[in-house]
Amino acid sequence: MQTDALRAESVRKVYRGRNSPDIEALSGVSLRISKGERIALLGRNGAGKTTFLRISSTLLAPTSGSVSIFGRDAIADPEAVRPYLAVVPQEGKPFMHLTPREQAYTYLRARGFSAETAKARAEHALEQMGLTEVADRLSITLSGGQRQRTMVATVISTEAPLLFLDEPTIGMDPFARRGVWDSFRELTRKGSTILLTTHYLDEAEALSQRLYIIDEGRLLAEGTADDLKRSVGGTLRVSVVSGDGITAQLATFGPLVRDGDTVHVITGPQRIQEILELAAHSKLTATVGPVTLEEAFLRVVGRSINDES
Repeated sequence: MQTDALRAESVRKVYRGRNSPDIEALSGVSLRISKGERIALLGRNGAGKTTFLRISSTLLAPTSGSVSIFGRDAIADPEAVRPYLAVVPQEGKPFMHLTPREQAYTYLRARGFSAETAKARAEHALEQMGLTEVADRLSITLSGGQRQRTMVATVISTEAPLLFLDEPTIGMDPFARRGVWDSFRELTRKGSTILLTTHYLDEAEALSQRLYIIDEGRLLAEGTADDLKRSVGGTLRVSVVSGDGITAQLATFGPLVRDGDTVHVITGPQRIQEILELAAHSKLTATVGPVTLEEAFLRVVGRSINDES
């Protein structure tokens, strides 16, 4: 029987306040990740993603529940599992007095790699992250995106069995993000397992073989991106701006998903023309597109992934 890379059961975290109400950051989260999988934990900012990642990577103790890493108890014996892990913390920063090359090389040496292996892996990771030209500049002189790529390069150079990546592409431009995605795919081809948190829908869809949607500390849905999109109830989306006044009529065409003052109708190609004519008759703007992960997220959570409230 194959051992899971990560198994979490009923993980709960409550922050106790002295003069304020307790805050329940996680409410019984359970999930399982097989060896070699790329899994995304998708949710709004403040949904509980980082708290779960910190607990799973032995950086934070849960209030209750269990976490095992490759069959070992990560809560009772964190020292036993740490050699299997590498972590990109949310908005982590490299040592400012080191260059990207020094950062990656030193980290590998500290983890026990030989000088020859550390040098080769550091160079490969820096090249993957597009950092070769700035590899010998002090990190304090780099842009925010370059520093984030330095952190990612440092961690992926370990090729650790289980990597925790907390919002790994935050602050990066679209081109750099896609380079990072390619490096993650290469790592899992080599046998690593990846759990990343993100609030970027495109990132979750492009990278994850399965994804979990989390909100207010609870897991609300799990499956592939295609599974979640199919669960919405149709293949096409008609978005009607300020469509509240014709909600009853729109509902006759298929399930509705709301995003602010826009009403999305989930339907099939045979009903599109009728919906557009209804919107035009009501002097409303309507657009047509394929069902996306955004509609699935709205259906599951009830609000946009960018809604901070």
